[in-house]
Amino acid sequence: MKISVIGTGYVGLVSGTCFAEIGHEVTCIDIDENKVAMLKDGKSPIYEPGLNDLLDRNIASGRLHFSTGLESIKDSKSIFLAVGTPSGDDGSADLTYLFKAAEDVAENISDDAIIVIKSTVPVGTCNKVREIVQNKTNKRFHIVNNPEFLKEGSAIEDFMRPDRVVIGHQDDHAADAMAELYEPLVKQGNPIYMMSNLSAEMTKYAGNCFLATKISFINDVAKLCDIVGADINEVRQGISSDQRIGKHFLYPGPGYGGSCFPKDVKALIYTAKEHGTNLRIVEATEDVNADQKVYMFEKIKKHYGNDLKGKNFAFWGAAFKANTDDVRESPAIKMAECLIDAGATVSFFDPVAAENYLKVMGEKYSSSLKSFTNKYDCLNEADALVTMTEWREFSFPDFEEIKSRLKSPVIFDGRNLFKTSKVKELGFTYYAIGKRI
Repeated sequence: MKISVIGTGYVGLVSGTCFAEIGHEVTCIDIDENKVAMLKDGKSPIYEPGLNDLLDRNIASGRLHFSTGLESIKDSKSIFLAVGTPSGDDGSADLTYLFKAAEDVAENISDDAIIVIKSTVPVGTCNKVREIVQNKTNKRFHIVNNPEFLKEGSAIEDFMRPDRVVIGHQDDHAADAMAELYEPLVKQGNPIYMMSNLSAEMTKYAGNCFLATKISFINDVAKLCDIVGADINEVRQGISSDQRIGKHFLYPGPGYGGSCFPKDVKALIYTAKEHGTNLRIVEATEDVNADQKVYMFEKIKKHYGNDLKGKNFAFWGAAFKANTDDVRESPAIKMAECLIDAGATVSFFDPVAAENYLKVMGEKYSSSLKSFTNKYDCLNEADALVTMTEWREFSFPDFEEIKSRLKSPVIFDGRNLFKTSKVKELGFTYYAIGKRI
């Protein structure tokens, strides 16, 4: 099948490259000329394990193409819209890019083209896109919702071996074509769920908001563990073995971030209010997460008697999670802002996200930030180590090396990476989230 993908962000690039990997001819389209030039050279603008190898192989095979033009659309059976839908100031999803992409596509499609909304969009967006396309063309077309469920850091595996595929549609022609497209990826028996467009749009938001709720729940329980003396790691083991609860997304930490959960939680809250109702659990999820991003900061302030002026803190990690260079809504942003506003400075090391982190921190804070290329070097003369991202290389460090570099042996473990008994035996003052210390 010939496929065009509008947008070479995280979702568009991974999806387009993986479709090429299973044999389709794919053209990924973006208005950013520099990004397209980079991709034509086989260089990915994002960090995602395994993606560069797939780019090289499929560009060389002639199955994967990149363009700033729309020429490929007229020959494509399926056109995927994978543009950003960022949060507006009021929490609503900004659909400007999606609607513009829909207009551009409508002017170039052939009869029976399938326009696939891959972007995360509020319930009812499919109807607006259908109206836009109808106003721009007399050709027959079909609108499909096909939300993505990719986890940054394991997106290739998630795409090639999906837990499920969700297809929102109105007619059998589109449903059959999408089932054929995804058939090679579900041979192991995982389901393709066919449903209405509206249900598919709601499925994406409901899924992400539920996962975010699990994170906020365990973080809230961890705070109570700090107060009563229980250990959240033991509690987590005790509850996650219950199959009705499960073990995923129950790790306490500095709060969720990234490109999906924060904006999707806000968007679903906004959609509910638009329709005259409130999602009280989802609203609480957002409130808890906002508090969690400053929870370890409060511990830092208490340790130093509320005086952080002149202190330097070494961050291990800046990305919102491991195995990605994505710093959007990263807890490391809020933590650094709080520390710097209180008069401190921050040294940091992240294996891949340093450049993005400095960019997002902006002029106001970047002058108080210093990036290092080695996790131990950033500790030199720092007052304490603060773990912000769960990169594997941080899990089993040389604690004697850490102690020799720091001014004093203090660790604020925002990811609960370290074994309490070990760091205490080595003479560290140790803070974590919900752990009995």
